[in-house]
Amino acid sequence: MFKCGIAYPRCKWILPLLLLCAIIFDIIALAGRGWVETDSGREYASLWHTCLNRNPNNDNWDCRSIMDYAWGRATAAMLIIGFIILIICFLLSFLALCMPQFTLLRLIGALLFLAVICQICALIIYPVRYTDELATRDDKYLYSWTYGFGWSSTIVMFGCGIFFCCLPNYEDELMGNVKTKYFYTSS
Repeated sequence: MFKCGIAYPRCKWILPLLLLCAIIFDIIALAGRGWVETDSGREYASLWHTCLNRNPNNDNWDCRSIMDYAWGRATAAMLIIGFIILIICFLLSFLALCMPQFTLLRLIGALLFLAVICQICALIIYPVRYTDELATRDDKYLYSWTYGFGWSSTIVMFGCGIFFCCLPNYEDELMGNVKTKYFYTSS
């Protein structure tokens, strides 16, 4: 006899693990050096600074801080605020899922949506303002893997926010008060 079902008490721990992945992605995005690169390899930028190599024969990089610009400070602040909210949601998720505190789940979902809004604003401001103010070359600018980790963290947070808002509807299943639902039974 083959039975395949969903065990909600075991599956509920996937959400904190996804939030942990989003935290790791955000750390990579905040600390990474490759937000923007050029095709020629003469220029790269991170969230914090931009560097230009005027002479490709040597390894002399002329770096300047992006924090000198108001949009650079705003971008960094919004990403850090989103990161702090994400850490708070991660810690609250353990509290909400260890104890039957299902009223916290929708609060966690709302906080995650707030963090998503902050990060989307930051991830849109950065490329627009960077290409307007700092892009000086005729090279093609490529937004690299570190910038992509910022977007992947935002997408994971959005998905977790939806699930945290929907979980209180399945309170009985999470508490183990109903039988397991089977997709397929064979006798």
